[in-house]
Amino acid sequence: MQDQPAPAAVPLPGARHGRDPDRAIKRGPRRVPAEEVAATQRDRLFDGLVREVASRGYDNARVSDICHAAGVTRPAFYALFSGKQDAFLAAYRHGIAVVSELMEGAYREAGPAWPDAARAALRTLLDVLASVPAFARMALVEVDAAGPDARRERDALLLSFRRFFADADPGPAAAAGVDRDALVSTVVGGLHATIRARVAQGRAEELPALLPLLTYAATAPFLGPEGARRATRPARPDDGPSATAPCAS
Repeated sequence: MQDQPAPAAVPLPGARHGRDPDRAIKRGPRRVPAEEVAATQRDRLFDGLVREVASRGYDNARVSDICHAAGVTRPAFYALFSGKQDAFLAAYRHGIAVVSELMEGAYREAGPAWPDAARAALRTLLDVLASVPAFARMALVEVDAAGPDARRERDALLLSFRRFFADADPGPAAAAGVDRDALVSTVVGGLHATIRARVAQGRAEELPALLPLLTYAATAPFLGPEGARRATRPARPDDGPSATAPCAS
């Protein structure tokens, strides 16, 4: 089954400049509805927050910095969020929802064979994170500094990734008497740690190159070494790390 490029989606937070003139609220004879103004300001603040947190670190990114990066006033910020942590969590949840939807679509569209579906979901995850390095750093690295609520969100996300292993054959692990739930948790944790380490090194753009390694690591416990080796093979010659960046502006 050929891997398909990840579909276009709502841009990830951090993919655009908050102060882009094209995103300014246009003045004119027709009054812009308050809901539209608030939605535009929220999206710009998401972009400003992600870029500031990625460049300065969560602890050093001030509300004033975020507002300046977004081109939004402090009163407007506090009309939408109770503070920096509240804004961080909102941006994190919004971005993760975009990533998860893309992964789900890739998993479903890859076909009935679980190795193809798992590889497609992984490929999409790596492509999307590589397309917006600022969001990757915010969501994988700086989330650790954003407080216990953010870390709980991160842990819940990792738990939700278990769904991509629901169709995997227990295979060698079952024969060895290994607990399936513990095995899946271990695999997901290892994938996360590998991706996070690359992002922490400032090398998010290189994430698609990890696809063969992560595909092997994700499938070997369920397919065995030979099955995992087959799963890592590109479905076509141009199927590799140069995937489309679906969430970059």
